[in-house]
Amino acid sequence: MRDNAWTRWPSREALGHAGISRPRRLLGWAVRLVLVGMLLWAAFSQRHVGVMGALAAAAGVVLAGLVSWAFFRATYEHRLVPSLALMGGLLGIAIAAEATGFKGPALLVWCASGVAALERLPLGAAVPMTSVALASYSAFTDDVWLTTAATVAGMALAGYVLRLDAEARGSAQRLLAQERAARAAEAQTAALAERARIAREIHDVLAHSLSAQLVHLEAARLLIENDADRERILERVVAARGMARDGLAETRQALSALRGELTPLEDFLTELVTTADGAEVTVTGERRPLRAEASQAVRRVAQEALTNVRKHAHGAKVDVRLDYSEHEVTLRVRDSGGRPGELDGSGGGYGLLGMRERAELLGGSLDAGPDEEGFVVTLKVPV
Repeated sequence: MRDNAWTRWPSREALGHAGISRPRRLLGWAVRLVLVGMLLWAAFSQRHVGVMGALAAAAGVVLAGLVSWAFFRATYEHRLVPSLALMGGLLGIAIAAEATGFKGPALLVWCASGVAALERLPLGAAVPMTSVALASYSAFTDDVWLTTAATVAGMALAGYVLRLDAEARGSAQRLLAQERAARAAEAQTAALAERARIAREIHDVLAHSLSAQLVHLEAARLLIENDADRERILERVVAARGMARDGLAETRQALSALRGELTPLEDFLTELVTTADGAEVTVTGERRPLRAEASQAVRRVAQEALTNVRKHAHGAKVDVRLDYSEHEVTLRVRDSGGRPGELDGSGGGYGLLGMRERAELLGGSLDAGPDEEGFVVTLKVPV
């Protein structure tokens, strides 16, 4: 439900000083000083003013200033009853000034009260207050009716224009605050996403490398307990050392990826298949650089797919195909089937679930399953 325009207060941003430029602030203070000067001049320019009259006039000016300050504070806090009471006090000061012969100050207070009420109060309260103030001015001024009408219309228009200007400034301040909050939330989301990406990279590398090392070291322990040949034990230790070396290299590569220092994807796949017997790489389509997340997803899926081949299809021929199309890049790893490798049963590590999650985070997809010969993994990532 929309707020009623007649009962809605101008926002605190509109009634406050935030967003006001320095030149405009200086102009506002200049206007206040001019008003105070006019009040003092109008009070002390009266011929009948004696010492007591001068003191009374000065007290009236100070009192009007204090009441005006209190009115500004009350309207800023959206307190209707105190605001109306203070505005009534200003009108009463003007009436007292008129009754005691200070006609000029009274007219100034009436005009200023009408403008301030229309600028800072809800319209339902501002219109009556402004009407009373400007009607009082019209009743006691000595100007001709045309000049009086023009002055009253100008004061009313000035108050409404100031109100619209303040509301526009308040809206701009709220939009600025919302934009800052959105930027802060976006930065926080980006930081969380980056943390999640770093966690995935560390998990992908360490989970695979450490699980493979654990298998070899556990096998070495069992061989030692069974008094196996030294060569067989050494073979397992050397294999674990190789896994540690490969894990360290992958960790360095992951850190390079996090820093955006990636080797070309085609070179990475070519180097990757050199460690797998019977594997070939084919690249089709127009080659182009991918964003870091997409490139890293292709690398991780290729690594995990070849690891699964070593685990579950040792000795199989592997075809790695990378295809660049207009809107996506497709990686397909197909093996011809083979016997279970020595790492079979060592644990999934990153596994198909991790590969699928990585693809879905990028808006892509991953399909994995057997075909007529062996097993095929297909990754599609939008570019």
